[in-house]
Amino acid sequence: MNHRLSILGAAAALTLALAGCSTSDTADSPDASGSASAAAPTTLQEVQDSGVLTVGTEGTYRPFSFHEGGSGELTGYDVEVIEAVADRMGVEAEFEETQWDAIFAGLEAGRFDVIANQVTMTEDRIEAYDFSEPYTVSSGVIVTAADNSDITSFEDLDGRTTAQSLTSNWYELATESGANVEPVEGWAQSVTLLEQGRVDATINDELTYLDYQNTNNNEGIKIAATTEENSMSAVAARKGSTELVDAIDTALDELRAEGTLAEISQKYFGSDVTE
Repeated sequence: MNHRLSILGAAAALTLALAGCSTSDTADSPDASGSASAAAPTTLQEVQDSGVLTVGTEGTYRPFSFHEGGSGELTGYDVEVIEAVADRMGVEAEFEETQWDAIFAGLEAGRFDVIANQVTMTEDRIEAYDFSEPYTVSSGVIVTAADNSDITSFEDLDGRTTAQSLTSNWYELATESGANVEPVEGWAQSVTLLEQGRVDATINDELTYLDYQNTNNNEGIKIAATTEENSMSAVAARKGSTELVDAIDTALDELRAEGTLAEISQKYFGSDVTE
């Protein structure tokens, strides 16, 4: 499946609210600087000759890229996806763990060939980097108590109280919708306030909700409404890495067709978030 024709429209609509997928309110990703790449593009031949695809990732971003138990083997949704891609390409994925704030600089400097770390495809990033087809599609959601029947749209938030981190983009979406905001430190506190009936709703990324429910199966909350536009995350490479990105796309298409991407998604989210 090729999503590229719809990427620019979706990215423009959701650049503010979905600048980077996150499993907490406070992990919103900053946009890339858009500066020119210092290192040369990575060619497919170079990767094939070395037998290694070097991947930049955080390693501290559950459930996408993390160490089980804090010190175990690197794992996660993005890790498994790019490992499957590399295997399909006939090479091995090797990871360079990097803090998010430095990850684009690391790519530009040639420390790694690609980034696999839930990089959202915004307009600025599309101008600065080459992207594969998306392997994660998500949206913003309103979460309410399961028995709440009053909130079914973002317009219904007008005059209601939502729990949001004041530093997150979801706070801006809540206030734009007319909600009164109860400040919280993150998703877990938002759920607690919902369960206690102290707030009417919270806004967050759908992946946050799915990850939480996959672990907790909380029947006391539900998704009440979803944004119309989607956010798309993909593998990022330096500009000009055309043949490498094409090979990644081919691998992703094959993995999607055989159901491997859906299996990895089900493992981490209990749902298929790959298309």
